[in-house]
Amino acid sequence: MTRIGETSDLLKCSFCGKTQKQVKKLIAGPGVYICDECIDLCNEIIVEELSENNSLGLQELPKPQEIFEFLDQYVIG
Repeated sequence: MTRIGETSDLLKCSFCGKTQKQVKKLIAGPGVYICDECIDLCNEIIVEELSENNSLGLQELPKPQEIFEFLDQYVIG
């Protein structure tokens, strides 16, 4: 016989499986839950990927003179 408050009644993070008692915050979505620890991990991943993408993009930008020379091949006058 299960009692109210046992682990079978606790909500769990859909990502890591920790119960609501094992984390500080559990955020609900439609049929899923995510804990504050998984949110922190996701934020770290996003920040890392954005910084990698930004640094790559800046290195690949052409210089103004290169843009001018390229456009000068097509613009008449």
